[in-house]
This record gives sequence, C-alpha cells and structure tokens, in this order.
Amino acid sequence: MTFPLFASTPSSPLRSTGFAAIACAAMLLLAGCGEHNAPVVNTEPPAPIVQGNQIRFAPDHPQLKLLGVVPATAAKSVSVDLPGRLVWNEERTQRVFAPFAGRVTDIRADVGQSVKAGDLLAQLASPDFGIAQADTAKAQADASFSRKNLERQRELFQAGIIARKDLEQAEADSARSQAEAARAGARTTMYGGGTGVNQRFGIRAGINGVVVERNLNPGQELRPDQSGPGTQALFVVTDPTSLWVQIDAKENDIGSLQKGATFTVQVPAYPGENFTGRVAAASDFIDPTTRTIKIRGVIANADRRLKGEMLVTALVSEALEGTVVPARAVTLDGNNQTVYVQTQPGVFEPRRVKVGHVGTREVVISSGLAVGEQVVADNALLLARQFAVAREDARPSTPAGGSAAAAATPAASGTTKP
Repeated sequence: MTFPLFASTPSSPLRSTGFAAIACAAMLLLAGCGEHNAPVVNTEPPAPIVQGNQIRFAPDHPQLKLLGVVPATAAKSVSVDLPGRLVWNEERTQRVFAPFAGRVTDIRADVGQSVKAGDLLAQLASPDFGIAQADTAKAQADASFSRKNLERQRELFQAGIIARKDLEQAEADSARSQAEAARAGARTTMYGGGTGVNQRFGIRAGINGVVVERNLNPGQELRPDQSGPGTQALFVVTDPTSLWVQIDAKENDIGSLQKGATFTVQVPAYPGENFTGRVAAASDFIDPTTRTIKIRGVIANADRRLKGEMLVTALVSEALEGTVVPARAVTLDGNNQTVYVQTQPGVFEPRRVKVGHVGTREVVISSGLAVGEQVVADNALLLARQFAVAREDARPSTPAGGSAAAAATPAASGTTKP
C-alpha cells in the first residue's frame, strides 16, 4: 500500500504555503523586470546649435543667465585713464649743492622744516672759501692803496711836478684795483662770506619752502665736483603747495591734453576724491620704448595732502565718434576684434568691429556696430568658447587616413561600380 507525499485535500496547509511562496517569487521577479525596463530621464539642457553665423540656445537655457547684455550707446565723450606720478614743482624747487670743498661742521635744517630765503641750512669749514675771502681782502687793500696813490698824483700834477701821463697811469691803476675789489667782494657776498677771513662757509636756502631732502652728515667731506646734474643734492627745498603731474599719454590722447586743458587726478590714498589739474606742457616727441608722450601738469596742493612721488591716475575726457561698449565685451578672434550681438532672445552672432579707442572701462567702436544693438558684456569669453565648441561639433567627421571626398562611398552616393 502506498501513500502520497502530500495530501491532495484543499485544506492541506502545506499546499497553501507552497502557492504563497511561488506567488511572492513571481511578484519579486516582475518588480525587478519593471525597474530594469524603466526609462532614464535626461535632465541636461540641450546643447546650443550653430546655424550659419549664429549660435542658438534653447529657451530658458541656464547659460543665458550668465550672458549679461547691454545696449551700445552713442560715443559723445569717454573718460580715459592715464598713469601718472606726482613730482616736485621744479619752478618752485631749489636743489642745494656746495660750491666749495670743505667739511660739515654744523647742520641747522632737517626734513620737514620750513625755511625762508637766506636761512642757514648747514655750515662748512672750507679752506677754499678762505682763499676767496683772502682774495677779497687783498683786492680791497689794493683798491684802497690805488685810491690814495691817485690822490697824491693829482696833487703833484696840479703843482706841475709830474706829467699828465703819470696821472693817467695812476687813474688806470685805481680803476683796475676797484674793479678787482668789486669782483672779489661780489663773489664772497653772494655766498655770504662777509668781510673777514674765517674759512666758514654757510649753505643757505635760496627760496621760501620746506626741506624735503637732506643728504649730508656731520663731519662729511664735500667737494665741488660732487654737484651737478645726475648727482644727489645736499638739500632739496620746495614749495609743496604746488606739484607737477607727469602723465604718460598715448598718441590718440594728444588732442585732449593740449596746453591749458584740465584733467582730474585720483589717488589710491584718497578713494572717491578728485583733484583738478591743468596741462602746463607736452613733449614734442614719442618715447620710442613705451610709445607714450610725456605730459606735464600742475596741480594745487594747498592742504599738502598730496605727496611727491605718489602714483596717480589722470582722468581725461575725450570727445569721440562711434559707439561705446564695456571693455569686457570686446574679444579677440585671431587677430580680429569681435563683439557678440544678440539678434533675438537666445540667438547670438559674432561681429567683427574696428576699435577707435581702448580704455580701462569702456571701448569706442568706430565701425561695425550700431547704436542700440544688444552686446554681450558679461562672460563674452565663455560665449566665444561655446561658439567655437559648437562649430567643431557641427563639422562632418572625416575618416582617418582619408579626405572628405573619399568619405563619400559608392553606396552612399547611390551608384555601383561595374
């Protein structure tokens, strides 16, 4: 007698358990297949396309938010930034040297001290100046002797004792000695030597001003050959209430920097403040190294806030013709200057232009762009790169080792070779 492995009755618990396991396995298998066959959603925006000479972006493309667009405006006047430097006004500056050799014995003035014309700056012990003093004393003694001799000769001539030629000779000798005494006296007086012989020479200020440089020490030996162009002055006295501005201008800036023209100066030390200057002179030649023209301006400095050797920026207003766009809107495409114009929303085209003036903030376009056209001002280089990439992607691929003409096979052309 045989028995079945499982009872075949409907109420068998083992059978119901087996069906449940099979159903669960089937549901899991179906769920796995559903996940495998689910479509993948591409969230990346479509790449821009190139049509002719234009690049097109899809509406609401995220890159459009990066491309700031501004309208081109008519060029009436543009502010040009030129580098400059403040220096002492040489018309109100004295550079003091020692005309005699000697040793420094006393220093009476220091940097920042106000002085007047004739004030003593330093004193030297100078044998050379002592010689000049002695020459003056001897010349004065000779002149005194010649005057007395002339008086005696006149008395003798009136008494008929000497001839007229002896009187005339005495008059000539007296005139020569007087002239020599005047020359020697004028030399020592010019240098403040007085009448005695003490070999003490005083270095004095020749103008009213402020001592801005002092380049000597106590006991220092000085020589006359240490003075002159290219050598360091012992003292520099200047009037700091008036300064010169040395500006390096470009060739196309000459018209706005004629003598008498005004300009504005900005100094990093005083942000937001402007100082007004006036053009005093302009060079007649162009520096062959920097290709700039030296412009000299004068600026008032009554409150003495500006200091010599400060680096400044001179702002010059120039009247130009054409259209004005931000300087960051102009890019280089090879050797060509290019701007990107938005012809309609999301559509841009490169436009080759001719630049008439280049500033640090603005550029004047002399041709190639009309007033009112929308120009990409922000991230123009990014758009130029995107345009180049889109052009490369749009080019037909060429098989390796062959030409574009060879890529057209007989099958593709619809003909067969017999």
